[in-house]
Amino acid sequence: MNKNRVAVIGGGAAGMMAAIFALRSGADVVLFEPNKMLGKKLRITGKGRCNVTNNCECAELMQNITRNGKFMYSSVNRFKPSDVMSFFEEAGVPLKTERGRRVFPQSDRAADVVWALEKKLNELGCIIVKERIKNIKVENGVVCAVCSEREEYPCKAAVLATGGVSYTGTGSTGDGHRMAKELGLDVTELKPSLVPVVTKDKTEEIMGLTLKNVTLTVSRGEKKVYSELGEMLFTHFGVSGPLVLSASAHMQTGSVRDYKMEIDLKPALSEAELDKRVLSDFEKYSARDFVNALGDLLPKKLIPSVIRKSGIPERIKVSSVTKEMRARLVETLKAYSVTPVSFRPIEEAIVTCGGVSVKEIDPKTMMSKKIGGLFVAGELLDLDAYTGGYNLQIAWSTGKTAGEAAAAVALEEN
Repeated sequence: MNKNRVAVIGGGAAGMMAAIFALRSGADVVLFEPNKMLGKKLRITGKGRCNVTNNCECAELMQNITRNGKFMYSSVNRFKPSDVMSFFEEAGVPLKTERGRRVFPQSDRAADVVWALEKKLNELGCIIVKERIKNIKVENGVVCAVCSEREEYPCKAAVLATGGVSYTGTGSTGDGHRMAKELGLDVTELKPSLVPVVTKDKTEEIMGLTLKNVTLTVSRGEKKVYSELGEMLFTHFGVSGPLVLSASAHMQTGSVRDYKMEIDLKPALSEAELDKRVLSDFEKYSARDFVNALGDLLPKKLIPSVIRKSGIPERIKVSSVTKEMRARLVETLKAYSVTPVSFRPIEEAIVTCGGVSVKEIDPKTMMSKKIGGLFVAGELLDLDAYTGGYNLQIAWSTGKTAGEAAAAVALEEN
C-alpha cells in the first residue's frame, strides 16, 4: 500500500467527511470501518431522520457547544453550518429547516445522508477496507502505519475518528480512546451526555406524560446551571425529553445527586397571576373536594403528585382551602421538584461527554501536538453540545479540518 496515503479510522460522520476532503485535497485515502455498512450510527440519528446541522450563525453555534467550545472556533469558521448545508444540497440531498432551526433531509431519511457521503467517497476513489484497526504504529514520533489483526497498512497520516462510546450497538466500542491512550494522549473521563435522568421520585403513575411549554431549571447549590423553556417527558425511571437531555450536559461536574431539578409548570404566569387563576378555579369548583378541582389547571395524571408535594389533603373541600395552603399549591406549580440520582447508562446517551483532551490537539488542523501525522476528529474529542444538529456540525467541521490537514502532511515531500 502507498506509504504516502492517509488512513482514516472510522466510517462515521467525521471519518467520512475527513476522507472526502483528504481526497479532494489530492491525497490517496483508505478508510477503515469494521461494520458491514458505513455511517451505522448516522443512520439512526434524529430518530432515523438525521438532524444534519443547525441553520444558525457561527456565533450562535459556539454558544450551543457546552464543552470546550472555544476549541471549535477555527474549524467551524472554515466549515460553517451554511457550508454543510451547501455540501449536502450539492451532493443530492435537498434539505429543510424545522423548529429550532434544525436541518433535516426533505425525505426525512438519514440513509440519504449516508448515501450522499458514500457516493462522494466512491467518486473520489476512496479505498474502503472493512477491518478493525487495533493500533497505530509510530516511528520517531511520526505515524508510519495502522495495523489490523491481519495486516499492517503503511501511511503518512492517520485520522482517528471512531466516535464515542454511546450507542455501542453501532460499533462505538471505545477503540479510539484506547488507541489514543496507548499513544500517550490524555483522555478525559467518559460520561453520558444528552441522556435521560433517573430520579428518586416515583414516576410510574405519570409515566408517559409529556409536558409542553414548561421551564426546567437545574441548580447546583445556590448556582443555577441551566434553565430553558420547552418539552419534557416522564418515564418509568424518571425524566427524559429535549429539556432533560440538554440539562444533562450541564450536570457533568461532581455527582448527579449534587443537582436540583425544578419544573415551572406555568411559566407564562407570575406567582400572583397564578394565584388569581387558582382562586378563579376554586370559586368555580367551591363545592368539590380539592382533588377534583384541579382538572382545568393540570393534566389528570399529574394531579395526585402535585397534591402530595403541596401537602394539602386531597379530600378537603375547596371552600376550606386556606390562603397558606393555596400559597403552597402555587409554589408547587412554579417549582415542581424531581430529585436526580443518576444518568441512564452511557449506551443510551446521544453523545459521550469526555474524550481526547483538546489540549492535546491543534485546533487549526486537528493534529496531535505530540505525534506527527496523527489527527483526531468528531465525538472522540472532548467536545459536546446541545441537541439540535450541533453535535453533527462538530463532526463535519473537525472531520473536514482533519482531512485537509492530513492530506497536506501526506503530500509533503519526505
